[in-house]
Amino acid sequence: MTAIQKFLSASVLCLTVSGTAGCTGAAQIPQASAPSFPNYLEVRNVEQNVITVQSTETVKAVPDMAEIRFGVSTQEKTAKACQEKNNEDLTKVIQFLKDFGIAEESIQTSNYGLNPIYDWSSGQTLTGYEMETSLTVSDVTIDQTGTLLTACVDAGINNINRITYFSSQYDACYQEALTKAIDSARQKAQAIAEAGGCTLGAVVHVEEYADSQEARYNGYAKAAKTAGGFEASMEDMAVEPGQVDIEARISVDFSIQ
Repeated sequence: MTAIQKFLSASVLCLTVSGTAGCTGAAQIPQASAPSFPNYLEVRNVEQNVITVQSTETVKAVPDMAEIRFGVSTQEKTAKACQEKNNEDLTKVIQFLKDFGIAEESIQTSNYGLNPIYDWSSGQTLTGYEMETSLTVSDVTIDQTGTLLTACVDAGINNINRITYFSSQYDACYQEALTKAIDSARQKAQAIAEAGGCTLGAVVHVEEYADSQEARYNGYAKAAKTAGGFEASMEDMAVEPGQVDIEARISVDFSIQ
């Protein structure tokens, strides 16, 4: 028997003797304090006990601002003449808006479109060109909106495509909607906990879903000018903004016991 075999044999003998402090023999192991090991192995996979609920609440606000999308459309025989005429009309419209009291940074041009015009009654005959430029005017107060819609036709705007209303109280209304959503979520979770025989605890996680913020507005435009050729007796176009919905959507985790 080799020295290694003698050592291993003596080691096994030591382990089989319960309560022996050491081993004797040719290959005796020096006495030392042996580490203690538990007599069982416990594996835990503990998940957090929670109730998850979703909640949506809406707060209505009266709009005090508007965004208007106009269109300046021009028709001419040639593409070049059509483009030049459209640019000339657009320049007049922009100047009209500035004279009306709309700030320059609240005027945005977009969606330039130049298309041929065909006479389909006698085949595909090219008769001219049409160009339309979209013009978005923001920061318009509700008081300005009716007067602006009435006056813009004489200024050369021949298309009114869309009016969108906004509220300068968006932030306050959205926070109110969030508060209501939390309260609603708690009521739902309480009902679920009671039905399941649990005790509802504190909020452990809240997730806010992104909102479109279409009703958001930050800022005001200058007051409309009454001078500059605008008649004070001009009958304004009727504007009824109604209300806008400001919505908050959340997901809440409540602990349970």
